[in-house]
Amino acid sequence: MAGRILVAEYDGVHIIKFEGDVRLTLCVTVDGYLDRMFADDAFRGVVVDLNDTIGIDSTSLGILAKLSIQAEKRFGFVPTLVCTNPDITRILLSMGFWDVFDIIEPPLENASQLRELPSIKHVSEDELRRHVIEAHRVLMGMNESNREAFKDLVAALEADEESNASGLIRKSA
Repeated sequence: MAGRILVAEYDGVHIIKFEGDVRLTLCVTVDGYLDRMFADDAFRGVVVDLNDTIGIDSTSLGILAKLSIQAEKRFGFVPTLVCTNPDITRILLSMGFWDVFDIIEPPLENASQLRELPSIKHVSEDELRRHVIEAHRVLMGMNESNREAFKDLVAALEADEESNASGLIRKSA
């Protein structure tokens, strides 16, 4: 099942539901939503529902970590993450998510109130790379194990980014 993101908001509390196999192609969409959510004067809280998530990549995990770190930094609270899938819970715990989320296991009751977050269709490779790097930097900052797991990936992506940037400078000169 392809991944999708559903969202709802009531009285300043946002619900973000990941469904299916959630991959990096959705990270720009989620990142934009988070920016709008945090900029909303009525923002009071956020709950992330992963009950129907069957797969999640490290970029998506980095976006979730960013959400939590920003909520704590800006508003002084740790968001709630709901997950009944033991495979996904195992990933969350191995990545240190208990430090940045209150993780609970019962499912949400009113899933019919959620709407799908429309995905951004046209994203440049450079923009996507920047989001992947940022998401993995956030994961690396959570603990030493994550830093070791993702340092080579981030270094390779940054080298690729620098290579592309220097190629553009040479072409325009």
